[in-house]
Amino acid sequence: MKLHEYQSKLIFARHGIPIPKGKIAASASEARDIATELGGRVVVKSQVLVGGRGKAGGIKVAKTAGEAEDLAAKILAMTIKGLPVRKVLVDEAADIKKEIYFGLTNDRASRRPVMIASAAGGVEIEEVARTDPDKIIREYVDPMLGLRDYQIRNIALSIELPREHWRAFEQIAQGLYQVYKNTDATLAEINPLVILGDNRLLALDGKIVLDDNALYRHPDLAEMRDLDEETSQETEARKYGLSYVKLDGEIGCMVNGAGLAMGTMDIVQLFGGSPANFLDIGGGAQADKVAAALRIILSDRKVKTVLINIFGGITRCDEVAHGIIAALETQHRRVPFVVRLVGTNEAEGRRILADAQMLTATSLADAAQKAVAAARTV
Repeated sequence: MKLHEYQSKLIFARHGIPIPKGKIAASASEARDIATELGGRVVVKSQVLVGGRGKAGGIKVAKTAGEAEDLAAKILAMTIKGLPVRKVLVDEAADIKKEIYFGLTNDRASRRPVMIASAAGGVEIEEVARTDPDKIIREYVDPMLGLRDYQIRNIALSIELPREHWRAFEQIAQGLYQVYKNTDATLAEINPLVILGDNRLLALDGKIVLDDNALYRHPDLAEMRDLDEETSQETEARKYGLSYVKLDGEIGCMVNGAGLAMGTMDIVQLFGGSPANFLDIGGGAQADKVAAALRIILSDRKVKTVLINIFGGITRCDEVAHGIIAALETQHRRVPFVVRLVGTNEAEGRRILADAQMLTATSLADAAQKAVAAARTV
């Protein structure tokens, strides 16, 4: 789950990281009032969860409150990479002397957090990594020990940060680590961290990406979710506790278990098909959850056939069958279904499906082949 810039910077401030004075506005008149309060010269920044806002015209500098109002009206009417701009952040304009990239993320290979810094701030760090990887400095953090002072000094020295800023940089680094740890983030990023003309350090922009699996520990953060970023299917899936990712294929997949779901997608591709989604209904899924999963799959107009692969350990095959029938009764759209049921109450599940004249399979390979063949005839 991504947080908006203004949300990220408010969390930064609570952890001692200096941010610009600014407020959020949902209308041009609000932007004018904020600009007046800040002295007139401000930056008006679109709040959408995509990169490249500046290149798209979503970030503008205003010299007066009136100009801020005009720019806010234009930006609030924009759609950037498919997302509507509903709010703008009005920040005081900064006298930038130098820009630095500074962030903290997960390193799966080393199984530790890694703090990343670069003297080439203000641009996408992926581009720096591609064109000039030597400019990227990494410090790996032992989660048992936390971020150590010597590691912060190593970073400061490597990015040639003037020594007069080291004390402030240490405070920002420790604050960023606490943000990362306290929010269960997978990314906490300041880009750019700037040295101002008056020699202060300031987090000019901020980005936090949260681990969805830890949101149950942070109900206050979960409430910050921007539904504009989600598809309607993803919103519906979250409501029922389903793991769903939309893909570009034509064969809808409903499976119980993440590993089995990945295997199902792989075998569909092995036989020449293309999965339309990853959807894991989990263990112990009841009929209402199965029905919701199928509604989500069938709402994708690209889906030509549905492959259901259920291993009934905790999940009962007859419950799954009842869920399938219930979902179909509420759907006007009809596509071929191929169902493989194995495990608890599989005979009863197959009987229910046979009575509904649905196509079943005895193995995953058989199911995948039938699903691919069915999709080609639709």
